[in-house]
Formats: sequence, structure tokens, C-alpha cells
Amino acid sequence: MRIELASRPGTADRPNEDYLSIAVPASGLGGALVLLDGVTPPPGDDGCLHSVPWFTARLGGALGELSISRRELALPGILAAAIARTAEAHSSTCDLSHPRTPQATVVLARWDEERLEHLVLSDSALLLEAPDGEVSAVLDDRIARLPRASLASAAVADATVRNKEGGFFTAAADPAVAARAVAGQLPRTRVRALAALSDGASRWVETFKEGDWRACFALLREEGGEALIDRVRALERADAEQRLRLRRGKTHDDAAVGFVEF
Repeated sequence: MRIELASRPGTADRPNEDYLSIAVPASGLGGALVLLDGVTPPPGDDGCLHSVPWFTARLGGALGELSISRRELALPGILAAAIARTAEAHSSTCDLSHPRTPQATVVLARWDEERLEHLVLSDSALLLEAPDGEVSAVLDDRIARLPRASLASAAVADATVRNKEGGFFTAAADPAVAARAVAGQLPRTRVRALAALSDGASRWVETFKEGDWRACFALLREEGGEALIDRVRALERADAEQRLRLRRGKTHDDAAVGFVEF
């Protein structure tokens, strides 16, 4: 088995809000991958005493532990339990009803000899490579399908579409959001390798249009996650002034890539 992890903050003066882990238990009963992309809140009060990295570390740690120890639970149940555990850790000190309470996108994969389970919530990506080399992307594309006007500002998004029916969903403090995730499973023999990307890394495909998901997967296999992030950074720097692709987005975003080849 080949396992690679790569993660880099968007800027040196801010902590990396992404979380990435892969667990391969000594029991030999498969493994699990967790990728979270923490949502940076706008300036001002978000109702919480804790930082986004605090939240992603708590939620990511819970997801990894529960994915391995509670194999009888399907992944939506794992996500719901991890959200509940994390919320309990700061419910007495923080306003978890605030629309910008710490939150994150989620990619979760778990496998054994028989099957591979997968779950995606919000705009991170999971790529699955079949034995014949075909690459499929598991995506939650609700944000991409929203009218641009609903995302015109943080205040508009918070009031109209963030964690709301008809909008998009992230893992914050409500365990019920787990039912909104894109989830499924495949026979393990139908997956040769997989990769998880936060949207700071998937920009290579989705923002800069440098290639499709199959080309992205080939780059990861041949050169690794660090090389993909290097290429994204170069594209961001080249577009920093004209912003033909970046538009109103951050020039550099946190980027994380996890790769597993069975």
C-alpha cells in the first residue's frame, strides 16, 4: 500500500485550517481517510472562543477514531457522532447557533478487504480510480449550483444558503447535517486508488482548468501531492493581479491532498 499526505497553509502568517489523516490499524482491517477544510470566518464575532484549527483538530480526530473503532456504523452515523462529540466539547462556552460557529467541509473514506465507503460534504473532492484507470469524482456540488447572488457576501450567504434548505451544508454543530452528505460504497476490488483534495488543491481542475480529474490523478500518482500544490501556487501567483480565474477568491488558500494506492 502506498500512502501520501501533503498539506500547506495559504499564507505563512495564518495557521493551516485544513485537517488530514489516514489510519491503517494494526488489526489489518482496512483503514480510513479524513480530510477537513476549515471554513475561515469573516472578521468579527463568530460566537465561539475557539479557533477553526481547534475545531478541525477535534472533529478530525473524532472522525478518525470513530471510523476505526465503530465499524458497525455507516459513515453518515460516524459523522453525526463526531459532530455531536465536538459540539459537546464547547457547548457550555460558545454560541453554537451562530451561523459562523466553527465548521468545515468533510471527505471521509473507509475500506476493508470487501468494500470502500465514502462520504463528501460541501466542496472538497474525493477521487476514485478503477482498475482500468478510469477516475470518478465524488462531489457535493450544491455550492456550484447556487445563484452567484446568493454568495455575493458572507452576510448574504449566511442569511440565505449556509446550512439552509436549498443551499449548502457544512459540518458545524448540528449532527443532523450528516444526512445531507453525498455518501455511498463500492466493492473494494473496483477501486485501485483514491485521493482526497481540499478546494485549495482542487483549484488545479476546478478554478484554473489545467486538466480533468483523470489528469489530476495521474499527476498525483507520478509526482505526488506536494507537486500538485506547487503547481496551484504558481497558477495563483500568475493570476494574482488580473484575477481572471481567481476573481474574488483568496489568492492562496490552504491546500491538502491525501493519496492511497491499494
